Amino acid sequence: MLNIYLTRHGQDLDNFHGILNGRRDKPLSYIGRRQAKEAATKLKNLVKFDFIYTSPLKRAYKTAKIISKNQGISTPIVMQNLIERDFGKMTGKSLGEIEVLCKLHIIKTNTCTYFLNPAGAETFPQLVVRAKKVLSFIQKNYKDGNILLVTHGDIGKMIYAVFYKIEWKKALKSLSFGNTDLLSLSVRTKPDKAKVIETVQFNF
Repeated sequence: MLNIYLTRHGQDLDNFHGILNGRRDKPLSYIGRRQAKEAATKLKNLVKFDFIYTSPLKRAYKTAKIISKNQGISTPIVMQNLIERDFGKMTGKSLGEIEVLCKLHIIKTNTCTYFLNPAGAETFPQLVVRAKKVLSFIQKNYKDGNILLVTHGDIGKMIYAVFYKIEWKKALKSLSFGNTDLLSLSVRTKPDKAKVIETVQFNF
């Protein structure tokens, strides 16, 4: 049986400073490196991965490298479709500017405020299309084994939504996907039970 696992990168410098990163390519913060190492240890005790795929951005690739080393896998495989959403004009803005600049075009949850369609940004329906490509590739090329996808918040949530056939707005409202949280996407796992590791968010 094919088992697909999904994790988000560790905290990067933009996350640390409350900046909307999108495709800005900042490295992991000290906290992010610590999160990645903690995740690698937990994952080694939980599952042996056959292949690890990662977004090309530094924060995801470094997280994947740390996990790969702990798993005895030589190197993660870069998959362009795992890259984070293009935030358009919101790239580099502070979290506090979302409601000001995007006004009514937001979805607000207990943990996150999502902007829907600022100029130049990928929309969530566009992310759904990309998420379908990711899952189609994995399901076409692997019939069994354990595959880890190291990715980002918004595209990660859409991969989850596509796998479980959940409408994207509902997925945004129902799923919290913190740095180095782990989701198990499996026909044996119900959507509300998909999160198998929730990482403690370190404060230093």
